Amino acid sequence: MASQTQSLDSGLTIAQCCQEICTLLESANLHYGHGATNAESEALWIVSKQWGRSPLEALEHGDVQLSNQMVSKSREIAKQRIQSRQPLAYILGEAWLMGVPFDCTPQSIIPRSYIAELIADDAFEPWLPADGAVLDLCTGNGSLAILMALHYPDLRIIASDLFLPALALAARNLDRHHLSDRIELLHGDLWEPIAATNQRFDLIICNPPYVNESSMRSLPPEYLAEPNEALAGGKDGMDLVEKIIRSAGRYLNERGAIVIEIGNEFTHFQKRFPHIPAIWMEVSAGDKQVCLIQASDLQQ
Repeated sequence: MASQTQSLDSGLTIAQCCQEICTLLESANLHYGHGATNAESEALWIVSKQWGRSPLEALEHGDVQLSNQMVSKSREIAKQRIQSRQPLAYILGEAWLMGVPFDCTPQSIIPRSYIAELIADDAFEPWLPADGAVLDLCTGNGSLAILMALHYPDLRIIASDLFLPALALAARNLDRHHLSDRIELLHGDLWEPIAATNQRFDLIICNPPYVNESSMRSLPPEYLAEPNEALAGGKDGMDLVEKIIRSAGRYLNERGAIVIEIGNEFTHFQKRFPHIPAIWMEVSAGDKQVCLIQASDLQQ
């Protein structure tokens, strides 16, 4: 038995393998930001996937020795990442957001949103009654709706999107987390499917396409691998945001609110909506990435 175990061992621990993969990634001109923010984070994702555990578990068990196969596969994936310039999440078929895993395919934008931080931090408590209703507009892969459902077990949640391939992926993620009976998926253009339900919500969360035209032209290959319709927000990035804000009041309860992520488009938001007293939420990237607008400050 000892000799068999020895033959499976690579001689590399998780920490050592992560360091080797990190060095390999750092030697290439890669761009990050799809859940893993740098080469070190991506190396951890790669190695943990081969180990069959979460990145956090891998980080906590750096002295565990890996098999030759695990190390070899980790090296292979790192080389594929460098050669293809595809986002790592598409290569692995999985991404992690706030410690929760999600199936990931090129049919949808990769799970990442500062709104996820706010969900985990209970930042929306003032707008959420115990039996409240939440809408995840432009849900994509369903990650924000799922995080909301996991964090608030008593909420009623609807998630909608225009693109059927994204909704199919969202349905897979709902199944993965056993939430298909708690989250209703709707298909349609922005408010169209919501109007048909005749419902109002206590909170609407939305991570819409908001990248401005100039920024779209300079995106690195990793971002261009994602669906264009999930990123492009028009000349100033605010085209869909304006459509969302213009009608949001019709679908909010009296004391409700809508939360919108606008990324690096704060200046464009201020120019387009100078009359809206938005509340800017503090996230890891600062206080100009995500805004909350109360129903009382929206036109009905």
